[in-house]
Amino acid sequence: LLKNYPGLKDIPVYADSDRACCLRGEVMHGTAAGTRNAVFVTVGTGIGAGIMVDGHVLSGFGAISGATGWMALERPYKDKFKPMGCFEYYASGDGLSRSAKEYLEENPEYQGYFRQQSYPPKSADIFAHYDAGDPLSHFVLNQAIELWGMAVANYISLFNPEMIIFGGGVFGPAVRFLPDILKEAKRWAQPIAIRQVTLKASALEGNAALFGAAALPFDKHIKESQL
Repeated sequence: LLKNYPGLKDIPVYADSDRACCLRGEVMHGTAAGTRNAVFVTVGTGIGAGIMVDGHVLSGFGAISGATGWMALERPYKDKFKPMGCFEYYASGDGLSRSAKEYLEENPEYQGYFRQQSYPPKSADIFAHYDAGDPLSHFVLNQAIELWGMAVANYISLFNPEMIIFGGGVFGPAVRFLPDILKEAKRWAQPIAIRQVTLKASALEGNAALFGAAALPFDKHIKESQL
């Protein structure tokens, strides 16, 4: 961006992943204000997680920490997982549409709403037809709830957070399923750690990353000044 402002020189620039910025935004101005151990799970086109442990946002050796769309939640491995990972393949916004398309291909007896449409199933429509009892919607979302719950259990057992925040375009309409996600997580998670955590929806919604990015220079500057 600096090339567009040739008069500006020696300006420090800070960048981080959108998932880490979402977490920072929620910790500073949103649902997770005051927490020191939290995970922000963003579920939209893809899936990722911003992770804070004892007040430090994890980055990793190559700044790839939190690429949790690649969580291995099913066996055996399938080649279709390679571009985006197992978790993201099924349980992202695009993943819900993929799962619905596969359901149509594998269940020719299904003659519900989505069989009559000329376009691929969209995640918004899948949510909209869940309450009507549409079998495809129930299959796709119940599968996603299981996977979201398994992922939550992994976050809890690995990082012992006090809060897990869900955001992104899918949460939204999936917020109503947080109790079901927690119920599934309880089957898998470390039993003491899961009693210490709460699941919440993002308070900042689509602005979480913006708030976090705005705070990034201050956060980095303070840490650098302490070295």
